[in-house]
Amino acid sequence: MSETENHQPLFLTTKEVADLLRVKERKVYDLAAANEIPHRRITGKLLFPAEAIRSWIGGTEDAATADRPNVLAGSHDPLLDWAIKASNCGLATLCNGSRDGLDQFSSGNAALAGIHMPEDDGWNISAVSNAGLTGCVLLNWAVRKRGLLVSGDAADDIRSVADLEGRRVALRQPGAGTALLFARLLGEAGLSETDLELSKDQAHTESDAAAAVAAGDVDATLGIEAMARQFKLTFLPLADESFDLLIDRKSYFTDPVQTLFGFAQKPDLEEKAKTLGGYDLQGLGTVRWLSA
Repeated sequence: MSETENHQPLFLTTKEVADLLRVKERKVYDLAAANEIPHRRITGKLLFPAEAIRSWIGGTEDAATADRPNVLAGSHDPLLDWAIKASNCGLATLCNGSRDGLDQFSSGNAALAGIHMPEDDGWNISAVSNAGLTGCVLLNWAVRKRGLLVSGDAADDIRSVADLEGRRVALRQPGAGTALLFARLLGEAGLSETDLELSKDQAHTESDAAAAVAAGDVDATLGIEAMARQFKLTFLPLADESFDLLIDRKSYFTDPVQTLFGFAQKPDLEEKAKTLGGYDLQGLGTVRWLSA
């Protein structure tokens, strides 16, 4: 039975952890500041992965040392999805957005997580460094061009985010890197979601969002250039984003991950990236952040 079915929270508050440890909340803050206890910081608030906390208290293997399943969680990337299939590396995918990917990784439920979370001075670094992770590394997969994907009927009228007011727009699920970026772009344009006509269903992948525009269900969405090309949509570039892979160091040396990165060195990946469009692979494999 799942944690949800058991009514067990995925994350604990500082007070709840203090009660478990029978210490004052100040001690919990000190442990988190020293990275001695599994934790995450969200909008300035400390939260503690319940499963990791139980393992930490029991002194058993935690997410940093246990054998992780051969699963890649997090955000959807068409090029990465293709590489996993073409390489026959054996990785399973669980694409529910960057935030979910970070949660799954923190809980030890994935060996890798694909993320593209916008930050004040870049992408992803603050998110992973504030998560209280150990034994892992953040590697660049690609820099992707992201912008508005606009239907042919609306192409003459939508030339910026501000032009989305009153328009039908497909949103991604909460916690997706695209959703985080879109909220920021709307704010910069002086808009909010209440100024848009939102799609009934949220798009959970890049292809789902683009398909909604191509089908005429919405006028626009925030997506990547590769999907604009595939679905023959107008593309208005807005950002160059870093799509990175958060990888458990132990898992990095397993056959599935080594097979994937071995395949990534072959010309086939570069050729596929050019065909898809909107990818820069110059930094592929570059270390962006390294945990303790």
